[in-house]
Amino acid sequence: MPPTSPDEPIALLEGACRTYQRGELRVPALADVDFRLERRELVALTGPSGCGKSTLLNVISGVDRADAGRVRVCGQDLVAAGESQLTLLRRRHIGVVFQDFQLMPNLTAAENIGLPLALDGRPDPARVAELLERVGLAGRATHYPSELSGGEQQRVAVARALVHRPELVVADEPTGNLDSQSGADVLELLFEVRLEEGAALVIATHDRELAARADREVRLRDGRLQPDETATT
Repeated sequence: MPPTSPDEPIALLEGACRTYQRGELRVPALADVDFRLERRELVALTGPSGCGKSTLLNVISGVDRADAGRVRVCGQDLVAAGESQLTLLRRRHIGVVFQDFQLMPNLTAAENIGLPLALDGRPDPARVAELLERVGLAGRATHYPSELSGGEQQRVAVARALVHRPELVVADEPTGNLDSQSGADVLELLFEVRLEEGAALVIATHDRELAARADREVRLRDGRLQPDETATT
């Protein structure tokens, strides 16, 4: 369900922890993270590779679960939610751009983009066509992922994350596989969606220019938020 109050943040983490088991070792990926994201806010999540950025995005989006602490997103307690509740939450309220695309190989570009709506029983071909045009792939609608370049697959993944007009978008290096112009176009689309549809954005990035355009920069190191969350260059 959507947030019960307009004053409630779109995402709130308090003391969130996530630890992975690697053989006999327990490796902390997130350690006592407090994070608050307001409606329509754009946050750039930065830090060295392996610092926990992807894990934090996964916890916020319900793709992964915190081991401890509180995680409340779009009005739901994600720690207590069942898998079906998390699936519906992402399908209706959260858009996710994965680093490795995660496109369905047996679906065309158009079908991949429209999948969240199709699974929710509300297909919208016009919305799919609009996003194909906006990411520059109108002529590739019937192509399968294996027939698309890495950059084209990334643009399909971005369009899929936006198709259901989510309240929250989390993106893991969304321009990492794009040339500079395509990357700039994708970022402009994300920024436009934020303004037009009121989505909040959390973007993991190494791009200093992107971080400078955010409302706020949140730095991670060794799974912990760094004290200074104000973007500086």
